[in-house]
Amino acid sequence: MSNIPETGRTPRVQNRLVVIQIVVFSLLLTLGGRLWYLQIRNGQEYTDEAKNNHLQQVVQPAVRGSILDSRGVPLADSQTHLVVSASRTELLKMKDRGAGVLTRLAGVLGMEPQEVIDTVRLCDAKTPQPCWNGSPYQPIPVSDEATTEQALQIHEHAEDFPGITAEPTAMRRYAGPDGANTSQVLGYLSPVTDEEIAKAKKTDSPYLRSDQVGRSGLERTYDKELRGKAGITRYEVDNLGRVTGQGQTDKSQPGSNVVTSIDARVQAVAERELNNAMIEARKTYDKNTGKNYLADSGSVVVMEAKTGRVVAMASNPTYDPNAWVGGISGKDYAKLTDKKSNYPLLNRAIQGQAAPGSIFKVVSSTAAVNAGYPFDRRYPCPSAYSVGSQTFTNFESQGYGDITIGRALEVSCDTVYYAIADQEWKKDGGINPKKTPNDWFFKTAHEFGLGKPTGIDLPNEVPGRVPDRKWKQDFFEANKAAWCRDGKKNGSFAEKIAYENCREGNQMREGDAINYSIGQGDTLVTPVQMASVYAAIANGGTLHQPSVGKAVVSADGTSVREIAPKVQGRLPMDAETREDIDGALASVATTGSAAWRFVGWPQKQIPMHAKTGTAEVQGKQTTSWFASYTEDYSIVMTISQGGTGSGASGPAVRKIYEAMYGLDEKGAQDLSKALLPKPATALPAVRPDGENPAS
Repeated sequence: MSNIPETGRTPRVQNRLVVIQIVVFSLLLTLGGRLWYLQIRNGQEYTDEAKNNHLQQVVQPAVRGSILDSRGVPLADSQTHLVVSASRTELLKMKDRGAGVLTRLAGVLGMEPQEVIDTVRLCDAKTPQPCWNGSPYQPIPVSDEATTEQALQIHEHAEDFPGITAEPTAMRRYAGPDGANTSQVLGYLSPVTDEEIAKAKKTDSPYLRSDQVGRSGLERTYDKELRGKAGITRYEVDNLGRVTGQGQTDKSQPGSNVVTSIDARVQAVAERELNNAMIEARKTYDKNTGKNYLADSGSVVVMEAKTGRVVAMASNPTYDPNAWVGGISGKDYAKLTDKKSNYPLLNRAIQGQAAPGSIFKVVSSTAAVNAGYPFDRRYPCPSAYSVGSQTFTNFESQGYGDITIGRALEVSCDTVYYAIADQEWKKDGGINPKKTPNDWFFKTAHEFGLGKPTGIDLPNEVPGRVPDRKWKQDFFEANKAAWCRDGKKNGSFAEKIAYENCREGNQMREGDAINYSIGQGDTLVTPVQMASVYAAIANGGTLHQPSVGKAVVSADGTSVREIAPKVQGRLPMDAETREDIDGALASVATTGSAAWRFVGWPQKQIPMHAKTGTAEVQGKQTTSWFASYTEDYSIVMTISQGGTGSGASGPAVRKIYEAMYGLDEKGAQDLSKALLPKPATALPAVRPDGENPAS
């Protein structure tokens, strides 16, 4: 029997043991590191989250601040409603999960049982409306239209309605004082979204899921000030969601009030006169299209001349902002966004863009003077101006002989401006421009504040358009492919235009410069821009940033933050030119194109300055414009497809002035009937309870 030597473990086995030891050690190291991270590095964070699993919050919404007119009259405030709510926590304790209670409640409220049951269920991706999108521990509103009798029935038979409350609750109300709707200026509220909650989480004004947020108008601009701070009651709950105790409570803080420069009385008159003017325009025959004017939309702006503050701003078509309170119905929302309704949510005073027509001539007159054409020199005003094979006519093809620029403004002679603009186009190099053309007409428009938003404190303002060389090039690059695809040399009118634009759409052509000089072609302005321009002419040349907000006042009235008018710049005209244009616009109202609308006006007592505008739009009826000012105010009105400026808008503008100054049709003034003969300067008094004497 041979002896076999003991060699111990083989190298292969030893290698395996080493690998296993390394793996075990790595796992232990990883586990230890993870435990350190959870318990030490992030221990407090997870401890806090664990605590929150046993704490639930019930929110008491803050009373939203009021939006007041310049006298302190509420345009938007909070009104107490009897709101019937259900506690889902209490209902879930019942054997039938509250179905019996909700059925009895439906009988009291005159609702269908299933409707009430659906209202208190929680929303998720598969649950259609109605459902509750808030915290399951929050009382869920079932009805905000309960009567006193219904509330008493619930209280008197509380044993039949466990978990049901009927309490007075503050809800938004758009008061409509003096019949003033003011909808597009005020805006509306809707529930906050998950995205907004996440975005505002780390700001100084975070959202709660129960918050209502301003979506447009002043409600959006001043949402942070108006919203206030909600109160929070914290409840301790077990793992089944049952309340076991009450924790800390933070009281709610009401929102601040926003005082505006709007005068509800003037606002009501502006809305009424705009609407009446549109109705009258629809009765007027348009000989160019062979049918009555459509007058499908319009707007008017009343502005303080010396501050840029807005006294009234109306847009038509309009809507009732109370439709949004408590959640808008699908039917109402469809109506507000339907093309057939012509989009009443739009504030056409700041979002409606149109060619300005002859009210733009104050810009062209200034540009001409700055380019070296004396205001008082005489220039030909024939009935038409020809360039090659193209003829540009005066409106209604009337000529006035040789006249000054002032007279051209007065009678609205287009051909004077055609000729000056054409000469300047040629001086700048024509179709092959100099390296640095003067571009007086474009430069002056920009200096008047056109082609950019005014900065008014209302959201979603549009900039309008000054179709200068840069805009031409940018527009050409964006559309060249489509023009070259669709253009035909001998096709339809649209195809011919596309063909021409494909070849030279980036060039400033002679016809472009000529059309631009009278506010036609690709030029676009908004009513608020032109109200600002005419206000600046009235006050001596200072351009203000238009504004609606005048002050933010705390709910108790003890803290006031005034919103001062902001100066944006000066009009590009010297004092002499300003005086010349001022005199010409006064003549428009006395002997010029608007004189027939201002017969009997007390011109010596209240000097009126005006400019009519009738803008032609390809494929549509003419747009009516009327721009005006006195020492105190500027008023600009426009009506889409409404006809001429003096014909459609002029009478309505006069009636607004008459109401403000207390004038009758013959020009006699009665200050006791005047709504606002001078702009309001003092802020209204707001009592500690948040109310004001004027309300």
